[in-house]
Amino acid sequence: MVKAMPYQSHGLLLDMDGVIYRGNQLIPGADEFVAELISKQIPFLFLTNNSQRTQRDVATKVRRMGIPVEDHHVYTCAMATASFLADRKPHGTAYVIGEGGLHNALHDVGYSIVESHPDYVVVGEGRTFTMEMLERACNLVIGGAKLIATNMDPNCPTQFGLRPGCGAIVAMIESATGIKAFSVGKPSPIMMRAARKELHLTADETTIIGDTMETDILGGVQLGYHTVLVLSGGTQKSDLKQFAFQPDLIVDSIAEIDLEMLLNEPKALATVYA
Repeated sequence: MVKAMPYQSHGLLLDMDGVIYRGNQLIPGADEFVAELISKQIPFLFLTNNSQRTQRDVATKVRRMGIPVEDHHVYTCAMATASFLADRKPHGTAYVIGEGGLHNALHDVGYSIVESHPDYVVVGEGRTFTMEMLERACNLVIGGAKLIATNMDPNCPTQFGLRPGCGAIVAMIESATGIKAFSVGKPSPIMMRAARKELHLTADETTIIGDTMETDILGGVQLGYHTVLVLSGGTQKSDLKQFAFQPDLIVDSIAEIDLEMLLNEPKALATVYA
């Protein structure tokens, strides 16, 4: 007989794009799923590798889609990066390639953003970076600044197709300098573990739901979380044969997840959804 897991002893980490919405369109059933989490007081966090938006901006976007979340339900790779740097060097300095979400996260932990002699060169997503910024970043890294990436995603999906992501921008600096960046965002255990700790859960009490094998599922597997892959984003079921690791559950979308069963015994559902 399977012992039921009390809700308060289990929580969820939810990827956003491809799980909750696609671009600016809510995925059907996502609002009802999150509403159930809120009504049953199940702890959860939205995790995003997008460093452009602030925590509040992301929460506002979700609220405008009809999901009544609070700012504290959002954890971004910019926040994880800022926290990591503040732990290593309190009140440090950074030269930043990125946008408002990254700038604000660094300011919130007491960092100063500078143009010369920084402790770190921090790279996030951005639509406004220039070759002059890349040139400065390269010279600062060669001069001794440590190279940090908010994430290594090679591209970002947009309504028009793909835009080069943080990983693509960082790759130019790495290639030019011969120095590899340290990445903090998913699937890094730094962000994944920090998010779990925000919910005050153990690894076995945590389930991550995502649409990408290389980030959400890989990170969850590495840390011993329960993992659910949704096929509503960037992964097709036929893609799974490429990977040596597998998710515990596979569903077409978040709307198909039986929340009560998932929280009680997630690994037991693999044969139901696979």
